[in-house]
Amino acid sequence: MTSDLPVVRLKNAWKSTHPWIFQRLVEKPLQKPKPGSLVQAYGVDGAFIGTGFYNGHSRIALRILETNPDVVIDADWFSHKIAEAIRLRREVLKLDEVSNAWRVFHSEGDGISGLVIDRYDDLLVVGFFSAGAWRHRDIIFNVLREAFPGCRFHSFADEHVQKQESFDYRDTQGTEAAVITEYGIQFNADPAGAHKTGFFADQRENREWLSHQCAGKRVLDLCCNTGGFGVYAAVRGAEEVVGIDIDPSVLDIARANAKLNGLHGKAMPRFVQADIFPWLRDAQTNGERFDVVILDPAKMTRDREQVIPALKKYLDMNKAALGVVKPGGLFATFSCTGLVSEEQFLDMLRRAAFYAGRTVQVLKVAGAGPDHPWLAQVPESRYLKAVFCRVLD
Repeated sequence: MTSDLPVVRLKNAWKSTHPWIFQRLVEKPLQKPKPGSLVQAYGVDGAFIGTGFYNGHSRIALRILETNPDVVIDADWFSHKIAEAIRLRREVLKLDEVSNAWRVFHSEGDGISGLVIDRYDDLLVVGFFSAGAWRHRDIIFNVLREAFPGCRFHSFADEHVQKQESFDYRDTQGTEAAVITEYGIQFNADPAGAHKTGFFADQRENREWLSHQCAGKRVLDLCCNTGGFGVYAAVRGAEEVVGIDIDPSVLDIARANAKLNGLHGKAMPRFVQADIFPWLRDAQTNGERFDVVILDPAKMTRDREQVIPALKKYLDMNKAALGVVKPGGLFATFSCTGLVSEEQFLDMLRRAAFYAGRTVQVLKVAGAGPDHPWLAQVPESRYLKAVFCRVLD
């Protein structure tokens, strides 16, 4: 029974429904449960708060999973949570009709803090972002084997997560890439290669929407990574596509993705290895202008203390990118830094437009696809910001 679990008590009153409870609010238990162990949490008034993962080494001491004291968290509980998440994707969102690549499980958004699972055809990529998810990995893998018969696994835990959460895990080695299709366009998903999940499925709807604005246009894809936006644009009939990234290894994958879709000759995107700042400076000096410009940089920071410097980087990048958009052209700008709010990101864009001497007409504000749900009380799960603009002089 769940009542056999260690007990952890809070120092202060707790009225929030947010599943995270920080270390400073928690009494150190007499027993010292291993990082990620299940415990029962009680308030200063003795009231039951919930059952969840405990970690005495992490800033987040408690990750509440259940608030009903009668619910037992066991293999059946994990199985039910993961089955519900899959049912949402398949029966409600009907993602199988669109793609064989989607997020199976999105951490707090689906009810298990620190567990992220992506599906790329027969390959499941499992990311552990909490010691609790990692500690229960055998149960999770068994549940997934039943839900996706014959599936392959690639699993990982980021180094900074292992340090913060105090556990050791080695990434799966030598995982073969999968070929996935979304909206009829194919990509290689290579989790052992340039990016640990293999492919950014969160941008699926954003790629699809923007690609239909690209026919006959000159398109610039900045921080293009494995070519998602650029390949979509080329397949949808862009006149020219240029992709820029500083990492040569991701550009090799981008070129392979273009070839996978039969792009060649003039239709083939031109992928260039370069730092975007000098490249944009030269492009602007040479009078280069593009009908559609996409800016999708990597995460800027994981540290709350570094949010202001991160916003300064976004400001500089957006200002430079706005300088090469044709009058009346489209500018799509993104942030996957969860600590930067939508309000902060839009304010940054306003300032970037001011400094670039451009007028930005916002057409659409979006985020990750619906397979990345987030709870209203956990805005941290809503990490991706997408802003689609028309740029005027």
